[in-house]
Amino acid sequence: MSTARLHPFASPLATTIENLAGNLHFARSRPILTSNLGHRRRRTIKRSLTVSSSAVSDPLEVCVKASLTTPNKLGDCPFTQRVLLTLEEKHLPYDMKLVDLAKKPEWFLEISPEGKVPVIKIDEKWIADSDVITQALEEKFPNPPLATPPEKASVGSKIFSTFIGFLKSKDPNDGTEQALLGELTAFNDYLKENGPFVNGKAVSAADLSLGPKLYHLEIALGHYKNWSVPDSLPYVKSYMKTIFSMDSFVKTRALTQDVIEGWRPKVMG
Repeated sequence: MSTARLHPFASPLATTIENLAGNLHFARSRPILTSNLGHRRRRTIKRSLTVSSSAVSDPLEVCVKASLTTPNKLGDCPFTQRVLLTLEEKHLPYDMKLVDLAKKPEWFLEISPEGKVPVIKIDEKWIADSDVITQALEEKFPNPPLATPPEKASVGSKIFSTFIGFLKSKDPNDGTEQALLGELTAFNDYLKENGPFVNGKAVSAADLSLGPKLYHLEIALGHYKNWSVPDSLPYVKSYMKTIFSMDSFVKTRALTQDVIEGWRPKVMG
């Protein structure tokens, strides 16, 4: 079980959250110098003496979206949650750098010129894009393995795009709801024969990617469309309930109000 501690970071728009997996024993606080974001700043953190379930001793740095509604909280990016879920499931310690994407600080644009999250530092290099990041984590930290077999990796991959189409739709007869229902039905049928997870009995990378998207689907469509996954899709509903209740998911999920506010511009046009 990991713990989280808030610490000041180089910018008032960013906050460090120490996440250390396994049984932790903390040394006394001591000052360190950091220069990883282009300039040197002094800060105080608590270093872990032992991390029983991790392959690394120093936390991996990951830049994430800050909450739109609550100070010092994680924001609503499903791609960021995918990366954090991967770190949690692999029991890797990490530091979150909360970034206000509406007012991107200079230090962040230096490491992410496109201004996008997530971005993670691995082997002294900053890596962007959740696909690339999760693959890099799998290669560098192969245990426990999370890779999904190639023939199963695309299962449910069209759900997110059809969800967005339906969410943005202003015409109830334009077929976007039917398109989403078609994708969810296909996923329900797949789970019935192959579940409870995409790769059978064990959680894999495909679930860590799809889970956050279904979380956004549930909240956004419930709020803006008064719509929910129908009871005729019991395997999808059970899958969502299981994924959403995982300790790693609860720890890394966005606040409901952030999901609602995050999708508001797309809904309102």
